[in-house]
Amino acid sequence: MSESSTASNAAATETNSGRGQSDTESLLSQAESALREVEDSLLAPKMQQYRLEELIGSEGPPEKVSMDLLRDVTLDLKIELGRTRMHLDEILQLRKGSVVTLDKLAGDLVDVYVNGRLVARGEVLVLNDNFCVRVAELVGSDSIQ
Repeated sequence: MSESSTASNAAATETNSGRGQSDTESLLSQAESALREVEDSLLAPKMQQYRLEELIGSEGPPEKVSMDLLRDVTLDLKIELGRTRMHLDEILQLRKGSVVTLDKLAGDLVDVYVNGRLVARGEVLVLNDNFCVRVAELVGSDSIQ
């Protein structure tokens, strides 16, 4: 090879490596810019101001609004006439017409349970051939009358 071709090859190599280095630097700066944009968008997301008035339903006192929401909820109501304890052999001997003695006397108030919680006591009545309970006292609530 001649000296001139070697020199031109060396010059071309320097130009290519310089161009390669400038291309690499350009790509690196573009990548850094893109990363900064992504970081900025993650650090400061676009937020909207929270407006509480959207949560307020119809006008009126909150007690009335919340009661309206609960009107169709089903509850388990149980009236307990009395209790007793029996052994298994006594239960097996029960027949039609057997009498079971309870712990309450005739005329005593019966217990009214809602979802397993004692809420009232009342007296048993018969109205139009149906048993009824007239609430005589509320249990555990001074505010309800």
